[in-house]
Amino acid sequence: MYAVVDLGGKQIRVSPDEHVRVPKMDAEVGSSVTFDRVYAVRTNGDFAVGTPTVEGAKVVGEVIAHGKADKVLVFKMKRRKFYRRKRGHRQPFTEVKISEIIT
Repeated sequence: MYAVVDLGGKQIRVSPDEHVRVPKMDAEVGSSVTFDRVYAVRTNGDFAVGTPTVEGAKVVGEVIAHGKADKVLVFKMKRRKFYRRKRGHRQPFTEVKISEIIT
């Protein structure tokens, strides 16, 4: 059983009891979250694709933690001009444990 869900502008395939890192959400650790934008659901051999979403389908999860991803370095340089810029970025995320998929 799995579902394709829109989480923060990204389409992610999720299954029950799976931990997923999604873009940062405004939810407290331990709280329950519901995702209504379900694009496709597969259950017991049945496959439903929405137009654009599957009617009545939703994914329920629990917020496990908030954090930051690994650092990504951005380095710009122009040769022979002594132009060098080094910057780092860490993208914030929310880790969600998928509890169930309701169809």
